[in-house]
Amino acid sequence: MGTSGVVEPQGGRTVRVGARELFVVEFGEGPPLVMLHGGGPGASGLSNFSRNLPALARRFRLIVPDLPGYGRSTKGLDRKDPFGDLAGAILGLLDALGVARAHVLGNSLGGACALRLALEAPARVDRLVLLGPGGIDTSRRPPTQGLLHLLDYYSGEGPTRAKFEQFLRDDLVFDGAAVPDELIAARYAASLDPEVVANPPLVRPKDLPDPGVLDLTLDPRLGGLEAPTLILWGVEDRVNPPSGGPSLQARMPNCDLTLFSRTGHWVQWERSAEFNAATIAHLSLSTLA
Repeated sequence: MGTSGVVEPQGGRTVRVGARELFVVEFGEGPPLVMLHGGGPGASGLSNFSRNLPALARRFRLIVPDLPGYGRSTKGLDRKDPFGDLAGAILGLLDALGVARAHVLGNSLGGACALRLALEAPARVDRLVLLGPGGIDTSRRPPTQGLLHLLDYYSGEGPTRAKFEQFLRDDLVFDGAAVPDELIAARYAASLDPEVVANPPLVRPKDLPDPGVLDLTLDPRLGGLEAPTLILWGVEDRVNPPSGGPSLQARMPNCDLTLFSRTGHWVQWERSAEFNAATIAHLSLSTLA
């Protein structure tokens, strides 16, 4: 922490988890908080939570990985069970870091990973924060236009600046004009990683997996998941419909829901001050040391 009181991430390292190498940054002090980013092109842990890390690091030990398939982690994802593959990788990361129990926060794809992780290993998760999580009611509704843009980004002519800018300005946020050009440029450049272009983590599946794999609301374990959960969702989310919030809340016994007006898929970016405050308040109710 500098003289300004702002905590900044330092370095980062690669951790072996099974056959993969996962890049992770750790900083801050306090109870461990795992932060799992979304699945858009060019996503990574630090970039996804750029407006949140300094505030949260004053209260928590942040564990911010690049998910498998993204950033500086090993590429490739099991498309037959992507949420399960991600959850297993993050559990392996916690084992490697010697973390027995942690808070887990996930955005979009990271939210689906966080929820699946809590279902698979409830003893490892203290409190959950889910931001417009993926994998909710997917068997009951067609995919949104925003999700299709994400899944088709690497298909056809391949990635282009125009396709990326359309996705970020039109699909991810409520007010696309508020997104700086430099953010577009940085994320677009990251999306051109040759390893990712050759093996994108998310594409339209040729053979649809079992609905129970991609729709977490079909998992009967939801009703027994006792982890206190905070769900934050933008009313104008064009990727994962906000109707998923009440749907999850109806199935989970200890779940609070906040909907943000004039907000899209990126609650943590568009409403960063409220997001930071709500997350700190929710997690601070824990006795996790």
